[in-house]
Amino acid sequence: MSDTAGDLKPLLAKVATGTALSEDEAEAAFDIIMSGNATPSQMGAFLMALRVRGETVDEITGAARAMRAKALTIDAPPGAIDTCGTGGDGSGSFNISTA
Repeated sequence: MSDTAGDLKPLLAKVATGTALSEDEAEAAFDIIMSGNATPSQMGAFLMALRVRGETVDEITGAARAMRAKALTIDAPPGAIDTCGTGGDGSGSFNISTA
């Protein structure tokens, strides 16, 4: 990880200038966010800056690494299946299974 551990401000400043983050920097940023160490304003500004500029492969990879590191493993009974979709298929339908 980068030397900005625990502080989103320098990483936010970098993406605000249009500069891409390295994979390690993106992982650090998302770790900070997912650890609850960023304010809602910082999170919104960071995500909007990424979206406006366009996310890079390294940024998406770093974000995925941070999220996977925070993921919880559950013990499911043998044969269990997930029957709930996320609604992100682009078909224009609404997912009401979790509403």
